[in-house]
Amino acid sequence: MARRRMHKNWALTGTMTLIAVVINLPIILMVLNSFQPTEAIVARLTIIPRDPSLQNYLFLMEETPFLSYLRNSVVTALGATVFSLFCAVFAGYALSRFKNRLLDIYSTGLFAVQMFPIILALIPLFLLFRPLGLIDTPLSVIIVYGVINLPFVTWMARSYFDTIPRELEEAALIDGCGHFGTFFRVVLPLSGPGLAAVSIFAFLLAYNEFFVANVFLRTKAAMTLPVGIQMFLQQFSTDWGSLTAAASVTMLPTLILFLFVQKFITHGAIAGGVKG
Repeated sequence: MARRRMHKNWALTGTMTLIAVVINLPIILMVLNSFQPTEAIVARLTIIPRDPSLQNYLFLMEETPFLSYLRNSVVTALGATVFSLFCAVFAGYALSRFKNRLLDIYSTGLFAVQMFPIILALIPLFLLFRPLGLIDTPLSVIIVYGVINLPFVTWMARSYFDTIPRELEEAALIDGCGHFGTFFRVVLPLSGPGLAAVSIFAFLLAYNEFFVANVFLRTKAAMTLPVGIQMFLQQFSTDWGSLTAAASVTMLPTLILFLFVQKFITHGAIAGGVKG
């Protein structure tokens, strides 16, 4: 029985590993190609580099403003995430715990905002931001990304607050906590896993967005990664080596974010499954 169980575990592990490799095959090929020159990639000489080198990465760091693009993307994505998460926490809690006509109108307004594509507001926003000196600055895209994220992350936050028992808040109120004290001391610490998931979605949406950044950020010093990477795509040729290297480095911030937030989600799931 023990040997059969061991064989079953090995078979399951092998199957899951194969599925993971197939799903991530495009990413694996992209990373492998980043260690080859453009000529070898275009000629399709081999998938695995025969003479791997860091030439594409050195060119990326020394000859292009890639690090500036990366810094701008991280700053704008973090700024938009903090802004939208700060607003969504209070709005989601209010929608979850309180019922009145004003909140019903706000809730309906969230659905109405999601019906309209952001492209309809870009020209009015551009005309509004230009006199304020916000064009070609990170603040402009942070504001737009935060507003774009707000309806979705608010509903995510509300859904998670709905899972937190009201009895915990009632017990805190009986012990002398006010509504704000109950929120900050009881509800907010328990909502860590939910806020982690909300932050991931908000960060990814802002980090990967191209169209808004392409409209409001006009110079290389202010461009984000999605806008800056398109510079490797020329009219008659493409620098595939530098492009794959840039795409590989671009994945690192999101990977680090997932690794950092994963423990909070796992901790929350385990803690939520234990009864006192």
